Amino acid sequence: MSKRDYYEVLGVSKDASERDIKKAYKRLAMKLHPDRNAGDKAKEEQFKEVKEAYEVLNDDQKRAAYDQYGHAAFQQGGHGGGGHGGQGDFGDIFGDVFGDIFGGGRGGGRGGQSRARRGSDLRYNLDLTLEEAVKGKTLEIKVPTFVSCDPCDGSGAKKGTSAKTCSTCHGHGQVQMRQGLFAVQQTCPTCSGKGKVITDPCPSCRGQGRVEKTKTLSVKIPPGVDTGDRIRLSGEGEAGEHGAPAGDLYVQANVKDHHIFVRDENHLYCEVPISFTTAALGGDIEVPTLEGKVKLKVPKETQTGKMFRLRGKGVKSVRSHSTGDLMCKVVIETPVSLSGDQADLLRQLEEKMGKSTSKHSPKETGFFDGVKKFFDDLKS
Repeated sequence: MSKRDYYEVLGVSKDASERDIKKAYKRLAMKLHPDRNAGDKAKEEQFKEVKEAYEVLNDDQKRAAYDQYGHAAFQQGGHGGGGHGGQGDFGDIFGDVFGDIFGGGRGGGRGGQSRARRGSDLRYNLDLTLEEAVKGKTLEIKVPTFVSCDPCDGSGAKKGTSAKTCSTCHGHGQVQMRQGLFAVQQTCPTCSGKGKVITDPCPSCRGQGRVEKTKTLSVKIPPGVDTGDRIRLSGEGEAGEHGAPAGDLYVQANVKDHHIFVRDENHLYCEVPISFTTAALGGDIEVPTLEGKVKLKVPKETQTGKMFRLRGKGVKSVRSHSTGDLMCKVVIETPVSLSGDQADLLRQLEEKMGKSTSKHSPKETGFFDGVKKFFDDLKS
């Protein structure tokens, strides 16, 4: 039985591009693959026919021969696409068809030639003040990297010229080396697996298609970022060689220590010194926040270490948009540099409170009572 035209099998025109052929193959292969049509012999044969057509039309040399001689080009021991004749597997489909989409695969391209690799991703460590991290800001950064060469538009070939098919591997990117009874497939030494050779390289990039440059980029820092958060700038990493896509740039935030506040996720903590008079008698004090000063009412008989919560005065989360609190810990400050009169007044106060120590200093009394009991227990 005569074979159908390969272009007809894939449903593409004779001037179809490599990408059109791949898309047609992917669509049909996913539909007809035996793993998805167990026991359906008709679809299995259709799958073999599609795979055979793809193997021919996806290879430069085989396609040229087919266009000139038709199926006769692969008779009499030729190297046509029907040589495999098997089912193949999804690994073949993903390797051949999806390789150009994800920048990987096992070579992709016609004749198995390798593709230029995507550029590397980069990381930039960005130091931020607490205020910048909390409120957000747009900053400019300078990033040393590889960028696409302008004169050759990233191709690596001198302007007005282009890369040529490698004469050693004929565009396959690989060659066969015989060692006795065995044939070993190796990366082509002439083109390093690229399938093409630049005979007249661009003088600006020396055939690499990219040059070193320091880029100035604008980075928008969203409000609420914290140390370890990353901002992805798509396509701002290193440019790939010979026109391959660029990688991404990841800007990683590092929030510097603050002289007043300590951040714990969305909450802020700070210590506020108060006089022992305010702690004893109570009063209003001013405490700092990231939005300015606010008043805090300190009740009488406040002890050092007491924590006051100011709701909604913390950090607004970059993810949940909920706002944390500000936790103010009061620390009673002991007076220093007292004059003689001031010291006498304190002694008079102590004498007047001396007879009622348990009433005025319950913590002190409780502590020493506990110490006395501890030593009494040791003696018994």
